[in-house]
Amino acid sequence: MLAFPVALVAIIAQEIIAGSNWRNLKVLAGVGLLGVAQALFHYEIWRFGRAVHGDRLAISAILMLIMIVGGRIVPSFTTNWLKRENPGRQPAVFSRFDLVAMIVAGLALATWVAAPLATALELPAGLMLTAAGVLQAARLARWAGERTLAEPLVTVLHVAFAFVPLGFLLGGWALLADDVAARSAGVHAWTTGAVGMMTLAVMTRATRGHSGRPLTAPPSTVLIYAAAFLAAVLRIAAAFLSEHSMILLAAAGLAWVLAFGGFAAAYSAMLIGPRR
Repeated sequence: MLAFPVALVAIIAQEIIAGSNWRNLKVLAGVGLLGVAQALFHYEIWRFGRAVHGDRLAISAILMLIMIVGGRIVPSFTTNWLKRENPGRQPAVFSRFDLVAMIVAGLALATWVAAPLATALELPAGLMLTAAGVLQAARLARWAGERTLAEPLVTVLHVAFAFVPLGFLLGGWALLADDVAARSAGVHAWTTGAVGMMTLAVMTRATRGHSGRPLTAPPSTVLIYAAAFLAAVLRIAAAFLSEHSMILLAAAGLAWVLAFGGFAAAYSAMLIGPRR
């Protein structure tokens, strides 16, 4: 199980060195952190019978990758589309504000990973998660997502990223108010929402671009996005509505299968067929 992240780190490092693309070392660090989380997971299962820190570290590593890579592609793809289709206010370029937001998010996640070690860490972790949520929400607001509604292929990137600050805010509230439901909801906002939707957003766009298709979302792709969004909303709601949790979990699972099954059905021919 540990061989995959090690091999992936080696391949990414080779590509970075070959292309002297040193700015992607941050991505390499994030993938490397996933390997550490995998090792920690196995150790915790062997030693304690359950994994707490390994799970949290893995989620944190993926979130940092979304905030790093998403922080590049969301404003970049938005800018490209707006210049062609809707001239006017453009996304803000990366600045000290983004850097501060990233540092606060990284520190908040590190404290969240460590929080189960001592109850004294819960208050600072809650405050830092809340601050990170506010800063990431402000960061997203600077990217002019409301001006992209005419093109779902771009809008979905903003919607997917929105689950990042939502997860921070729910996680912060969970620790500050000792709210178990918010704790579960925050984790699923990050995983089902941010990870799930951003994965589909990038896969659909990359597949269309690299296969020579127009960079626009046909109805089938919009349905994929809608199913993924519905899955995330239902899974978050299930954490708060315990009396309806079984039906909500079932509906969320079905929507999730429809989203990724829909991608397989709509995009498999593009992935294996010739470029147009």
